[in-house]
Amino acid sequence: MRCNHQPRSGTSVVECAVVYPGVLLFVIGLLVGAAGLLRYEQVASLARRGARYAAVHGTQYAKDTGNPAATAADIYNTVIAPNAVGFDAGRMSYAISYNSSNSPYRTSIVSGDIVATGNTVSVTVIYQWIPEAFLGGISLRSTSVMPMAY
Repeated sequence: MRCNHQPRSGTSVVECAVVYPGVLLFVIGLLVGAAGLLRYEQVASLARRGARYAAVHGTQYAKDTGNPAATAADIYNTVIAPNAVGFDAGRMSYAISYNSSNSPYRTSIVSGDIVATGNTVSVTVIYQWIPEAFLGGISLRSTSVMPMAY
């Protein structure tokens, strides 16, 4: 028996030329996606840290310690900015709001009784992420809401 097949030189080169660019794009996409997840987790962590700091540095903290209650600028300068490692501060914004005030409780009268209701603080951090020079930009946003406590 004789083997009558023609040599197919160059087929591996053609197959690689077709497959390698797709695999390379897939791997780059995975890396950029992973970097995006990392950045989002960092933004979420900044919002949580800011909310925690704001929750424990309200008017009750000021009354007990004699120090002033934390302002939005204090929260940014003390917690958010120092922990924003690797971020461009020019592309980051934040918002801090209290549902009523920055004291742990507010009182209201319900059916003739005085009722204490807990206040909450909401910290939102927004970062305009440009994914490693691809795709323009993506706005990463995270909000953390915590009850006021001291």
